[in-house]
Amino acid sequence: MKINTIKNLDNFSGTIIIPVFETYAKSIVPIAFNSLEIPSAVFFGKKDTHYVAEKNNNTYVFVGLGKTIDYKSLKTVFRRISAKQKEHFSSDIALVLLDQFTEDQVEAIVSGLLLGTYDLGHFKTDKTTHPFLETDFNLNLFSEKDFLAAAKKGIKIAKAQLATYHLVDLPPNTVNPKYLANWAKETGEKYGFDVEVLGYDASKIAGLGAFLAVGKGSENEPQFIIMNYTPKQKVKSLKHIGLVGKGITFDTGGLNIKTAGMLHMKCDMAGGGAVLGAMQLIADLQLPVKVTAIVPCAENAVDAKSFLPSDVIHSYSGHSIEIIDTDAEGRLVLADGLSYLIKNFKPEYIVDIATLTGSSVATLGFECGALFTNNEKMAKKLQENGDAIGERLWPLPLWDVYKSDIESDIADVKNFSGKAVAGAISAAKFLEYFTQEHKAWAHLDVAGVAFGDDEFAKSKHATAFGVHLLTKFIENL
Repeated sequence: MKINTIKNLDNFSGTIIIPVFETYAKSIVPIAFNSLEIPSAVFFGKKDTHYVAEKNNNTYVFVGLGKTIDYKSLKTVFRRISAKQKEHFSSDIALVLLDQFTEDQVEAIVSGLLLGTYDLGHFKTDKTTHPFLETDFNLNLFSEKDFLAAAKKGIKIAKAQLATYHLVDLPPNTVNPKYLANWAKETGEKYGFDVEVLGYDASKIAGLGAFLAVGKGSENEPQFIIMNYTPKQKVKSLKHIGLVGKGITFDTGGLNIKTAGMLHMKCDMAGGGAVLGAMQLIADLQLPVKVTAIVPCAENAVDAKSFLPSDVIHSYSGHSIEIIDTDAEGRLVLADGLSYLIKNFKPEYIVDIATLTGSSVATLGFECGALFTNNEKMAKKLQENGDAIGERLWPLPLWDVYKSDIESDIADVKNFSGKAVAGAISAAKFLEYFTQEHKAWAHLDVAGVAFGDDEFAKSKHATAFGVHLLTKFIENL
C-alpha cells in the first residue's frame, strides 16, 4: 500500500470515498461533490448508510456518518465499507477528508478501511485478495490539511490488530506455543524488539513451576516468551512498563474438563495475542518508553501426565499453590509471568491482560473488560484511553475481604475459591498475591470482549481488544 496526499482530483481516475455528516431527510439542498448531486430523498448522510454513483469513469462512494460520531463507530463504519463494498474499489482510492476532521478521526477512518480487508476464511481454497492488499494499491488523501501522519498511524494500528486477528482466529493445531514463540521472534526482528524464549528445560531450570504444571498434559512444549523494547532515540527519563498476557493456546479445562464452550477455547490466548500485537505496534510507532512484555504460552490438555486437582505445585515466586480446579489455569501462568517480570526487570508500571473468567462476562457482558487495580492514577488513565477508542473498562473491587477466597489449608494459596460467586475478583486477588505489593499494577479480565460476534463473520472471532488500548495507555503515561 502506498499513501500520499493530493490537492485536487482533476486527473484522478478510480474510486472516491466521501464521508458525509447527516443533513435532513427532506432537505431541498442535495449532497453535492465534484458536480455530482444526490437528492436528500435518496441519501442524506444518515449513520450506517452509503450511496454509490458512477460519473466520468470514477466510482463515488458516499458514506453516512450521522450527526456526530465517536472513534469506534467511525472505525466500524469504514471497516464495513471496505469489507462489504470492495467490488466498487479500484487500485486507486481517493479518500476525501473534511476540514472539520481531527487527526484521531482520520486515524480511525484509515484504520477501519484496512481492517475491512480481514477475511476469516484462512483455509478456503477460493479466497480472493482485497483490492487494498494488492501491491499496486494507492491511497490518496484528498485534503487541504496535512493528515498524512495520522493516516500512517492508522495503518500501523490496523496492521497490529490484523496480526492479532490472525493469531487468535487460526486453529489450535496451527497456533501452538511454538508458533507464538516463532511469531514473536520474527516480529521482533522486523519491528525492532528483542525476544528470548524459555522452552521446557530452561523454564524448569528457572523454577517456573506454576507455568510448567499447566502444560504437562500437552505434547506441545510450553514456551515462556520474554520481549524487550527500547526506543532507538535517546530519552532522558525513560519510563519502564511491564506487560503480561495469558497465552493458553487451547484450554480443555484439563482434568476438570469443560462441559460447554470448548469449541471457542482457541481464543484463550487472546490476552497474550493482545500483548504480542501491542509490542508490534509500540515498536512500529517507536514510542519513547521501555517495555518488557511476557507471554507464558502453554496448552491445557488432558493426558496421563496432566496436573491433578488437589496437587500442590511450586511457583516461580517460591510460594506453594493448591490446585482446586485445573480449569483455573490462566492465573497460574500469569502468576509466574508476573513474578518473573517483577524480580528480573522491575518495571514501574505493570498491566496484565487475560481472558480469565466467565464471571467477568456474567458481570459486565460483552460491552467492556473488567479492571482491577488499587492505583487510582492507572485506573483513570486506562479508562480514559479505553473510552477514547471504544475499548472500554470498568473497575471491580480488590478489597482484602476477598483474600479468604484464596486461602489454603495445605499450601500458601489456592488457585480457585470453589464458590459460584465473585470469580473474577478472587482470580484478581490470586494474581495480586504474586505482585509483591507492586504499587502500579493493573489486571484486565477481557473474557467478554476479546472474542465475539459481529457483522463481519458468521461465527465468533477475534476483536484484538487490548492492542490499541495498551499502546495508547503507554503512549499517554
